Amino acid sequence: MTDITRVGVIGAGSISRQYLTNLPTFADVEVVRIGDLDVDRAAAQAEAFDVPKSGSADDVYADDEVDLIINLTIPAAHVDVTTSALEAGKHVWSEKPLAESREGAQKLIETARRTGKRLGCAPDTVLGSPIQEAMRRIHGGDLGTMISGLAMMQSPGPDMWHPSPEFLFQAGGGPILDIGPYHLSSLVWGLGSIKRVYAEGGRARAIRTVRAGDRAGTEFEVTVPTNVNAVLEFASGASATLVLSFDSPRRRAGLLEFGGTEASIVVPDPNGFGGTIEIHRPESKDPETIEAEANGNGRGVGAVDMIRSIREDQPHRASAELAFHVLDAMLALQDSVAATEPIELTTEAPELRPVPEGFNPTQADA
Repeated sequence: MTDITRVGVIGAGSISRQYLTNLPTFADVEVVRIGDLDVDRAAAQAEAFDVPKSGSADDVYADDEVDLIINLTIPAAHVDVTTSALEAGKHVWSEKPLAESREGAQKLIETARRTGKRLGCAPDTVLGSPIQEAMRRIHGGDLGTMISGLAMMQSPGPDMWHPSPEFLFQAGGGPILDIGPYHLSSLVWGLGSIKRVYAEGGRARAIRTVRAGDRAGTEFEVTVPTNVNAVLEFASGASATLVLSFDSPRRRAGLLEFGGTEASIVVPDPNGFGGTIEIHRPESKDPETIEAEANGNGRGVGAVDMIRSIREDQPHRASAELAFHVLDAMLALQDSVAATEPIELTTEAPELRPVPEGFNPTQADA
């Protein structure tokens, strides 16, 4: 029977609803406390999702019942919260990005090693059935030699629906750091380490307006690129095109494709856990289709994988090292936009361990 790991959540904002909905469905997890700077907001989420205790972040760090902390704070707080959690003797699963800087990410990895605690980071959508089935096809040679990738997401921006969207248009945000982790992590799973990037982009508006909630009509400053067109070069010799925008009137949900010498594979939105995969071959007009079921996966499955990997004494899959490489790529994209020249990455992706076929986090592991 699977042992239960007791989890504390820090951050009671919008994303916490998804985690607090999913976590109780997983066989390995019991949420025992939620904390936030706004303790009333934490209390409201605790009541809504039957979490027995709430309070401040410090209350979560100090809770002896908590084995693992899930960090759902805004990006600017990720380093401080994750550091405090590790120093308190807790394993940590963090929302993306791991940090806002390479120095911050390196500090977190060093702190995890020094304290002997595990550190994982979103996105965990890469552990879902669509990406993992694509990886089995790619690494099994079904597509031939991999030569290309294509990833795209376009929307008018989260200011259309988010009640407090400012952080998504400032350092640590923008489509590169908010949406980019899903696409870049998937590209790395398929094509390996990113070696060099070149990007052009900018921001359509320096000032934007909150469109939803009680603060509708409030204006705020945009400090990061809100549209980017990039070419990525991989150490394997493959290349990929990446298009991300918060400035597009036309909405395009995440598009992800991998091209090989024998076939191309089209994967559902990498910001999700299920959908239809298409495999296109030159000798056929109609693609082969594969239904990739979610199998109980959802936000927080990366924490489950980390919990089970600890028990198995195996490296967890959505690791801090992978998140650091993706962060390095995202910061390089921003640097390239500013410099209008190619930027070399300073990191490499770790070896990636595939998820067992049929993995379902709602079922106890054997």
